[in-house]
Amino acid sequence: MTDFAASKALFHLPENVIYLDGNSLGPMPKAAIERSRQTIEDQWGEMLIRGWNDAKWMELPGRVGNRIGRLIGAPAGSVVMGDTLSIKVYQALASALELNPGRKVVLSDNGNFPTDLYMAQGLIDSLKQGHVLKIVNPEDVEATLSDDIAVLMLTQVDYRTGRMHDMAAITRKAQDLGIVVIWDLAHSAGAVPVDLAGCNAEFAVGCTYKYFNGGPGAPAFIYVRPDLVEKVRPALSGWLGHEAPFAFAPDYRPAPGIERMRVGTPPVIQLAILDSALDVWDGVEMADIRQKSIALCEQFILGVEAACPMLELVSPRNAECRGSQVSFRFEEGYAVMQALIARGVIGDFRAPDVIRFGFTPLYLDEKDVDAGITILADIMENRLWDAAEYKKRQAVT
Repeated sequence: MTDFAASKALFHLPENVIYLDGNSLGPMPKAAIERSRQTIEDQWGEMLIRGWNDAKWMELPGRVGNRIGRLIGAPAGSVVMGDTLSIKVYQALASALELNPGRKVVLSDNGNFPTDLYMAQGLIDSLKQGHVLKIVNPEDVEATLSDDIAVLMLTQVDYRTGRMHDMAAITRKAQDLGIVVIWDLAHSAGAVPVDLAGCNAEFAVGCTYKYFNGGPGAPAFIYVRPDLVEKVRPALSGWLGHEAPFAFAPDYRPAPGIERMRVGTPPVIQLAILDSALDVWDGVEMADIRQKSIALCEQFILGVEAACPMLELVSPRNAECRGSQVSFRFEEGYAVMQALIARGVIGDFRAPDVIRFGFTPLYLDEKDVDAGITILADIMENRLWDAAEYKKRQAVT
């Protein structure tokens, strides 16, 4: 059994703060401070450029990728780190379309994170080959699958509501129709059990600053199914995805395996911090994470609905259909969230009217949930949100 009291002690958690926003940005593991100091002072400061060899900086994208791979059901050597999630979405979609050249439809849903849709539209506009992006409601995805679709690109857990797709069933049905499948795991990796090898998806991408606690700007990852990786042509053919980057050849030759999905210089300091953050996961089982996160979510839903009937649950009531977050709708949701933050309960807001709360057992427990409910109930019952300072929109919501 995972010892969640022990894992909580590994995080820096500010006093008098109940942090329910790990689904947007995870808190800082205490070890990140020393690891970043070592990387900056001992490696960069003392080794200078020798750090690429002596500190093995160049190996970080693959080594950290394998650590992520263990937590998403991917075999060793099938995940690599680098760049942002938007870049990884572009890479995966471009490669997926080339694997299905006779078809022109990319299918997604309106629960997908907007950047995925933006990147798809940008790629389609650049290709100018007649591709179209088709967007449906999440519940209509399976019924919309057909043999004219080239690629199905979905986020497993809806960023607004926490609604969760059945990855295995949808992948199987899509592949039966000859569709290449891409999963965005931004809101599921580190939150719910994922079995990429078992579901047989061709591609997956995800970020590491949420449930993996890699810090703001932490690099994204990309997975390519091992039997396909040698067939995949990297659309972004950067020098570190080259077969021999330090030969400085004028022509591009893709590196063997997942290394070909590297693009530019890896963010060494961020990767080092992420590597230290992943130490928290040593000995942690995803099944334990899932069991505890469901319990915390259920506790929160029960308490909020009893104390705050004016809030409408928009997350699935069935825990099996929900990720590790809970969302409620309220017309003045933004003001409610600002009032909560002012009282030390940090969640976030998604337009037009959704307040979101993430439940991360590595550092949250039942006492935190009860305290959060009590403060939210006070804010709602006494209309404490109805103040001018809570209605002024900030750049990041």
